Amino acid sequence: MGAKVVSQNKKYQLLDLELASDDPWRLDGNPFERERHTQMLRLSLSQGVITHALEVGCAAGAFTEKLAPHCERLTVVDVMPRAIGRACQRTKRWSHITWIASDIQEFSTPELFDLIVVAEVLYYLEDMTEIRAAIRNLVRMLAPGGHLVFGSARDAACRRWGHAAGAESVITMLNETLIEVERVQCKGQSVNEDGLLVYFRNPVRV
Repeated sequence: MGAKVVSQNKKYQLLDLELASDDPWRLDGNPFERERHTQMLRLSLSQGVITHALEVGCAAGAFTEKLAPHCERLTVVDVMPRAIGRACQRTKRWSHITWIASDIQEFSTPELFDLIVVAEVLYYLEDMTEIRAAIRNLVRMLAPGGHLVFGSARDAACRRWGHAAGAESVITMLNETLIEVERVQCKGQSVNEDGLLVYFRNPVRV
């Protein structure tokens, strides 16, 4: 257990260090990332009006800024306070965003979301058990008939980076409870720019 905590702390320290740069992960300046966000937004808006959305992992707010104008309410959860600080500053012109510093495994609310966006986040979890627990938590907060947009680098890239799993593994888990509606491949110039976006619907009815 102690080794797992040390490993997780190192990941958080690395994230905090990366967030200190002007454009962490090149989310603004990279054509691959801009196209990925364009597709994420298209999928997010497929259901029309968004009453209450949840974004898991905001980085520096690049996607939050795109999603916020289309939501009546938006809750943003990130494990890194520095990420929330930067994203909050970037989106300060909107007052309908709620910011929460929390691990997705620990975040809990009785509210249900008609849209959940979780991209490039789950592979930071320690192992498959933690990833599955996070998925269960997300699905529990998804409203009946609601939609979830998932994005990740592929399994091969994530394992090369030292993570437990990537897109294909998580998509398999999500398909156990949700219905896959659309899948988009995102590919750039670099070997690391190869990911999947998937749009899911919650089949549960009231």
